Amino acid sequence: MIILDGKKTSDDIKDEIAIAVQNRRAKGLKIPHLAAIIVGNDGASMTYVSSKVKSCQKVGFNSTLIDLPEDTSEEQLLHEIEALNKDKDIDGFIVQLPLPGQIDEQKVLMAVDPDKDVDGFHPVNVGKMTLDLPSFLPATPFGILELLERYDVETSGKDVVVIGRSHIVGRPMSILLSQKRKVGNATVTIAHSRTKNLAEFTKKADIIVAALGIAEFLTGDMVKEGVTVIDVGITRVPDSSKKRGYRLAGDVDFESVSKKAAYITPVPGGVGPMTIAMLLKNTLKACENRDK
Repeated sequence: MIILDGKKTSDDIKDEIAIAVQNRRAKGLKIPHLAAIIVGNDGASMTYVSSKVKSCQKVGFNSTLIDLPEDTSEEQLLHEIEALNKDKDIDGFIVQLPLPGQIDEQKVLMAVDPDKDVDGFHPVNVGKMTLDLPSFLPATPFGILELLERYDVETSGKDVVVIGRSHIVGRPMSILLSQKRKVGNATVTIAHSRTKNLAEFTKKADIIVAALGIAEFLTGDMVKEGVTVIDVGITRVPDSSKKRGYRLAGDVDFESVSKKAAYITPVPGGVGPMTIAMLLKNTLKACENRDK
């Protein structure tokens, strides 16, 4: 069993990006600039955005954090987005989700300039991705592709089950793995909350991507020997033995599934760090696109 180490792989990618930034600086080219908007004080979102800012510093990017109060109106947020769209120094930016209830997330995502949409959520980028045209890929699926590629996990002709159909992970993951690409050419099944006899599908799968948000849902009796398992989930599970009062668990019961798996991602330290690395990669690409 081989651990797909997202932390080490993401560090390798950040080192590669840092070299690219140094080369740009030496040539007198623009330094990539990533901005992030966060609304409210959701703990997980604040932690995530903070790690993005630190990652920008590590690779030599410029970064801007716009921290707005919980009661920010939709109009105010759209005004901030428009300002970033027009700011020629900003190469890419993200609006951290989830947003407070008074704000329409879809309207916000639609307002982002597709050329600066380094999260890959805008319909223009989603459409280009679906048609296999150059675009910003959603950071988490992009990170999974990169992890599979760097560990030489064969996907061509393999049976893949993606558990979860979200627009952020499940659906784009299913499209990308089915496409004619180096990490692709797979036969993909999307499973979800209405799927009957889910274990019948997962037991046949060569590769499983678990992205449904239920802690330790996928167990060892649901998979076959030699399976590759990508665990996208991360949930705080109460645990009085821990100093923080909880432990972090993925969608996969690591203890039982790892005994059968050929490759598996840990939680934490698997997909999460890759998501941030690919956000940086998209930002570098956005900056390079403006060179042309």
